[in-house]
Amino acid sequence: MTDLSLRMPNTRLRAVLNLGVRHAASFPLPLRLSNPELYADWDDDAQLSDLHVEFDSGQLHLETTGSGTDHHFHTQAGEHRDSSPWPVADTAALLQWAQALAGDLHALLPGLLDDITQAAAWHDSGFDLYICEVDEPAQLDLIEIEVEGELMTLPWLGAGSVNHDHIDGENHPIALAWGPGESEPDRPIAHAWTDAATGVPRSRALPGVDWDEIGLPAVEVLPWLEGIYLNHHMIPDAEGTLLNAVLRRLGGLDPE
Repeated sequence: MTDLSLRMPNTRLRAVLNLGVRHAASFPLPLRLSNPELYADWDDDAQLSDLHVEFDSGQLHLETTGSGTDHHFHTQAGEHRDSSPWPVADTAALLQWAQALAGDLHALLPGLLDDITQAAAWHDSGFDLYICEVDEPAQLDLIEIEVEGELMTLPWLGAGSVNHDHIDGENHPIALAWGPGESEPDRPIAHAWTDAATGVPRSRALPGVDWDEIGLPAVEVLPWLEGIYLNHHMIPDAEGTLLNAVLRRLGGLDPE
């Protein structure tokens, strides 16, 4: 089990961004739906923005292009469903707010995501203030976030090379893949996942692995993998934390 006490201290980042007119902030959400988890992405090829609005009781996904916004619903587990999981009045209020937020966001993309990425890069370089560039005078927003400290980990010290990626399964599992020498890592040697009861990473070695060939014993690889899982798949990085704060500001969900 990895030692979770070896965490770097939290840091702060201030970003001054151009968020335009925030129409969604004028639409109140029902009390039961007032604290969603928000995520957004941009498809450059399709010129499409994707907004996820998620609750313990279900999910609303919206896709916006220059032609308008489409939406659909999912269960809390992410499975598609034909109708809203919420009462009619709550659904109507949520859709009004979410469609306004999706429209506000789409109008700012992809430039806003570029600013968020650059602000995170500044933070990773040790700077705590990022200010976006504007072509003309504009009302700008100051967003302040706290970025969680990562676990201190060593680089891979075994033979060959490794990478890690999500795999199918419950509790957000990943596989650690290994390859000899400079070859592409394509041989799974261990899995890690989130312990549903404790919320901390767990791991196991896969059967049939020659650990002498790997260059490290399983008892050393597994704690290392749990640290990698924590840093890359559990702890929100600066970019994700800032994106979430921006979406909440656009939606009128944060105290300014």
